[in-house]
Amino acid sequence: MCKPAWGRARAADQRLRDLALLRRVRDRMDREYAQPLNVEALARGVNMSAGHLSRQFRLAYGESPYTYLMTRRIERAKALLLRDELSVTEVCFTVGCSSLGTFSTRFTELVGMPPSVYRSNAKGTAAGMPPCVAKQVTRPIRNQETPVAEPQPV
Repeated sequence: MCKPAWGRARAADQRLRDLALLRRVRDRMDREYAQPLNVEALARGVNMSAGHLSRQFRLAYGESPYTYLMTRRIERAKALLLRDELSVTEVCFTVGCSSLGTFSTRFTELVGMPPSVYRSNAKGTAAGMPPCVAKQVTRPIRNQETPVAEPQPV
């Protein structure tokens, strides 16, 4: 059965409102990545349920809010690791992660190597490079995490 024209228009209007709210959530994560954010808090900020926010965010951006936030944090961590001013633990907490283990695991998934190895391999890589170019070069690959080696048969 087809929806009447007014029903389709209402659904389209609701979708546009949801997209505007999702942009606000994404912008907040971009600005406040170092704050203790979770899906419930983000959803409260736009008067949505956490489940609805997660589903709509994934539909709009192709990844969960948590994955998007962790990618932002890893991007910032990569930049901080290049500076060599902070330890890996300090970088972890500076970008808003509360667990060094989770930070290291997610960093390794996205970048393909642990943070300490990234720091030692990347020394001098971005030297002399304008910050806007260095940001593009060091950006993690989203939705294409580094493949995990398959277990070998014994």
